[in-house]
Amino acid sequence: MLKIGCHLSSSKGYLAMGKEAVKIGANTFQFFTRNPRGGKAKPLDLEDMAAYRAFAQEHGLFPILAHAPYTLNACAADEGLRTFARETMADDLARLENIPGSLYNFHPGSHVKQGAETGIALIAEHLNAILTPEQSTTVLLETMAGKGSEVGRSFEEIRAILDRVELSDKLGVCLDTCHVSDGGYDIVNDLDGVLEKFDKVIGLGRLMAVHLNDSMNPLGSHKDRHQKLGEGTLGLEALTRIINHPALRELPFYLETPNDLAGYAREIAMMKEAYQG
Repeated sequence: MLKIGCHLSSSKGYLAMGKEAVKIGANTFQFFTRNPRGGKAKPLDLEDMAAYRAFAQEHGLFPILAHAPYTLNACAADEGLRTFARETMADDLARLENIPGSLYNFHPGSHVKQGAETGIALIAEHLNAILTPEQSTTVLLETMAGKGSEVGRSFEEIRAILDRVELSDKLGVCLDTCHVSDGGYDIVNDLDGVLEKFDKVIGLGRLMAVHLNDSMNPLGSHKDRHQKLGEGTLGLEALTRIINHPALRELPFYLETPNDLAGYAREIAMMKEAYQG
């Protein structure tokens, strides 16, 4: 069975997200832990979380993927911004312990002219400060398109972060199809080759989730502009190969395409139809 969902609004709580996911045919979903531009999270609603856990068990809604706010920059040049990122992520992970076994995805950050090596060292320092042996949530580094001074634009940069983190067993990778294509990895014409390189550099055992997006821009553009499935430069044929690839087909897929709920429902149904098995 294809494990697929989309990005939902967390404003109404976990149970509401779960019901919304089921309504559109999803069997997992992604959400922001708080306003995507940062700020304080809403107070915990433990009753809502308990109700969601029961609903999720009944409907097989797992694993869900929490997404850190876009504004967090673990390798910012400003120490105050790094502290904000560290405190926010630590709070997010503490909250997620109420939904055991969740995934938590974040953009590694931008080194802001400090250089990639400094950025990598700061991100690893950030993760060493917040990861704990007892946490049940797996933290995912997202593959990035490489715009500006983004860290994580190559498999090698992701690997370099993993190598510097003490509790690296708490870490995985989320592969974004738009990002890796924009970053120069030809998943349309050489999916096997890209995955072989991922395995050699990072290890496919680290791959925990896929952001399934088409791209508005060509291979290697470093732009990061998502498109609806089948309407971009990747195309439906390539995306169908991705969800059916032996190394990927058992992973959860999360849509971040420019859609409303009806659009997400169409894409989920389309991918379920294309899934073999």
